Amino acid sequence: MNLRSLERAEPFTTKDGSTIRELHHTAAQSLAEAALEPAQATDRHYHGRTEEIYLVTKGSGTLEVGGETRRVRPGDAVLIPPGAWHTLENDGTSELTILCICSPPYSDEDTYFE
Repeated sequence: MNLRSLERAEPFTTKDGSTIRELHHTAAQSLAEAALEPAQATDRHYHGRTEEIYLVTKGSGTLEVGGETRRVRPGDAVLIPPGAWHTLENDGTSELTILCICSPPYSDEDTYFE
């Protein structure tokens, strides 16, 4: 069994500006928690081959995917297909956290900006 604890995962900042703690990273997929402080947003970007699923676990914000903008809050799950421009903004008053599942796994090399 490969068990990882979020408490022990080392945080780092991705190219889009979010702070993440990666829990698993295999050849097929990755799972990480991403956090944005109030008034922080990710840089608008897309992934050429990676599909992402965001699950909001804490806080609220505005998510734009492919030109469509929606409010998100805990319990919301959003599918972001490969090639879809997206950005997430924490417009609340507390930390916004999401679980992010990527397939294939997240890589800086597959992240493109405007």
